[in-house]
Amino acid sequence: MSQENQGALAGIRVVELGQLIAGPFCGQLLGDMGAEVIKVEPPAVDGVGGGDPMRAWGHGEQKLWWEVVARNKKSVSANLRIPAGQEIVRKLVEHADILIENFKPGTIEKWGLGPDALHAINPRLIIVRVSGYGQTGPYSSRAGFGGIGEAMGGWRAIVGDPDRPPSRMGVSIGDSLAATYGCMGALAALHARERTGRGQVVDSALYEAVLQVMESLVPEYMVGGHVRQRTGSILEGVAPSNVYQCNDGEYLIGANQDAVFARLCKAMGQPELASDPRYATHLARGQRQKELDDLIEAWTKTLTVAEVEALMIEHSVPAGRIYGAADMLDDEHFKAREALVEVDSPRWGKFAMQNSFPKLSDTPSSIRSLAPQSIGEHNAQVYGELLGLDEAAIAELKAAGAV
Repeated sequence: MSQENQGALAGIRVVELGQLIAGPFCGQLLGDMGAEVIKVEPPAVDGVGGGDPMRAWGHGEQKLWWEVVARNKKSVSANLRIPAGQEIVRKLVEHADILIENFKPGTIEKWGLGPDALHAINPRLIIVRVSGYGQTGPYSSRAGFGGIGEAMGGWRAIVGDPDRPPSRMGVSIGDSLAATYGCMGALAALHARERTGRGQVVDSALYEAVLQVMESLVPEYMVGGHVRQRTGSILEGVAPSNVYQCNDGEYLIGANQDAVFARLCKAMGQPELASDPRYATHLARGQRQKELDDLIEAWTKTLTVAEVEALMIEHSVPAGRIYGAADMLDDEHFKAREALVEVDSPRWGKFAMQNSFPKLSDTPSSIRSLAPQSIGEHNAQVYGELLGLDEAAIAELKAAGAV
């Protein structure tokens, strides 16, 4: 699948050194927006191993995560642990705008590929570094995965039911947040480069990316001594906003604003509740959260999901079904906005994945190519056309274990 690249980042070249989630997801975002992403993967040694572990990650018998996170990328192989492989990266950097890495801090410096060395080659290079704790500070040398960042950033402490240990989301949200902030930093650095002519380092820490979305958790503690607790499916004091049982399934309703709550009461056939002092204000509803949820659920249980949904639409109350993959594939709104796009893989056949977001009106993002099927699939193209290496030179690198 190949189409014209109209993306906002067309003409920008990215070298991706990272593995697993945080680095590669940053590369995915940049690639969707039109950047040329050259993914550097470790070659197999004696026919064993090699490649980004994401090639084997996913759920179910068919591991398809790679197909999403490596779309719009070219795969080249290089052994970064030996000088010949490191030299390949230096040559790639000469032609790059952005480099992404998510190794443990100090690793690329050990390989002679730290920011000082890379900026000596290409002063305009933007280096995105994603790590557990950041590149500085007393914890910087510690190993850190997404879940650790979620815990330190405050997320895990407030997720789950209050009588059970902290829960996690069903996706790697810490990694994805850090990658997203890394991407955002890269875009800001590209704009700054227009003024200064210089690249810079974007330091995205997992725990700080999580901390950034923790709302007023810290100020609430400092000013009022309030410690947020795990509250299950609700946000404490925000009501009504919950998942309610219907007689054939579950449905989410969010009507915590005064005017919206009045519309919900009208839809329920109980308009008097909106002026009842127990429920008339945001604070009052928050103080009687469970009582109010029980009252609403007593009503939803008498109706089907479809009947409740029709009433919510009629009365303009924010609400929605709890979607799984099958629901997304069948939904008319997903289809109308092309939220899912079908690809045709030589390995898996036709399947759908999430499209590129957000939507830009003049420079649309897109999925222009499938994930590379083999490690180093684009060695000849990138090393030959971009770096000017002939077949003999590439064969020599392969014999040396560099690619």
